[in-house]
Amino acid sequence: MSAPGRVIIIGGGIGGLCLAQGLRRAGIDVAVHERDQAVGSRWEGYRIHVNPVGARALHACLPDARWQEFLATTGPGGDFGFLTEQMDELVVVEESVMYPDGADPAENHYAADRATLRRLLLTGLEDVVQFGAEFVGYEQRPDGTVEASFADGRTAVGDVLVGADGASSRVRRQYLPHIRTVDAGAVGVAHKIWLTDEVRAALPSRLGTGMNIVNVNAPCFLFTSVFEPPDSSSAPYLLCALVTRPDLLPPDVSELDSDALRAVVDVLVAGWHPQLRRALAASDHGSRSAIAFRAAEPGEPWPTTPVTVMGDAIHLMPPVGGLGGNTALRDAHLLSRLLGAVARGERDTVSAIGEYESEMREYGTATVRYVLAQTEQALSRGVLATAGARGWFRLCAAVPALRRRTLGSGFAGPAAARAWERV
Repeated sequence: MSAPGRVIIIGGGIGGLCLAQGLRRAGIDVAVHERDQAVGSRWEGYRIHVNPVGARALHACLPDARWQEFLATTGPGGDFGFLTEQMDELVVVEESVMYPDGADPAENHYAADRATLRRLLLTGLEDVVQFGAEFVGYEQRPDGTVEASFADGRTAVGDVLVGADGASSRVRRQYLPHIRTVDAGAVGVAHKIWLTDEVRAALPSRLGTGMNIVNVNAPCFLFTSVFEPPDSSSAPYLLCALVTRPDLLPPDVSELDSDALRAVVDVLVAGWHPQLRRALAASDHGSRSAIAFRAAEPGEPWPTTPVTVMGDAIHLMPPVGGLGGNTALRDAHLLSRLLGAVARGERDTVSAIGEYESEMREYGTATVRYVLAQTEQALSRGVLATAGARGWFRLCAAVPALRRRTLGSGFAGPAAARAWERV
């Protein structure tokens, strides 16, 4: 097979749509099949952090007008604070330390509303995205093409099939049944707190800016992040995610309704700063939810075919650090780049997919391991460990060079450009 022909993408999430944008920009025929009935037909989540990995991908894949729209619709990423449960500030890592090349918009970081970003990525793809298309399986045909089948009886034929269908990927289950996802040993309970003037006045000031981790003497932590829309089209809010060991929660926590979750969280944060407790208890009722985190096990390399996978379908990871979405965008960037080379007659389709899979396995596996290690470290708090961590943070606050050299690498390292991203 010497040309990519039509590329079929299963899944119209952020990664799949970014890939479609990149392929269309390269002049490649593409079709996206999404099981949702329409845009916004289900809950689309919260604010997401787009780090330089994601920014590079969006800059490379989007038309210039859409890239400018991305910049116009995102809020500032902000700096990163470490706090105690009583809201004492331990250290704040400045943006210039986190992402030292941030003067370049494609090397900066952003707070994006997930629903807004998905709609932006859909712009210009209205003629290639088919909604209400529930994928059920595929067949590789004798002529080398791939035929995808859908629950309503429809079929689609393409030269390449990409599974961008998320954590429960049906493409992965058929194509790579040996690759499993496992319990990551953590549960997250998410909240959205609308930042009205009254709420801002009541909250501890540090929670009203940037991102923060509340570091406690228990196997749990609270991540907070502000989304400040650049215009009045949406309201500002504070995303809060309480991450904890499963044994601190009821076994059916993911099935509890919003009121029951509020009660469970209030027990876990008993003794924390009263204003923070009140804000969590008063968070948006409809957006409170719990999810048990899972992660992909590393898998052995597989033979290259016209079928491949990307994003959560292949390297699922806990949302700690916001690296999962950015890694999906990196996949889209790389695969669209390599298939673009095929379209220009510079290489063969199968070899391009093979190079994508080899590179993706390397950085995807490394990112999953990094996130799992960070999650385990954050949940392994005892009295001595907490005291040691707080002492270290205070030392970093007092010594800028130490803060830059040690804490900065935790952000800049996972976002560092790979060789092909520098071209």
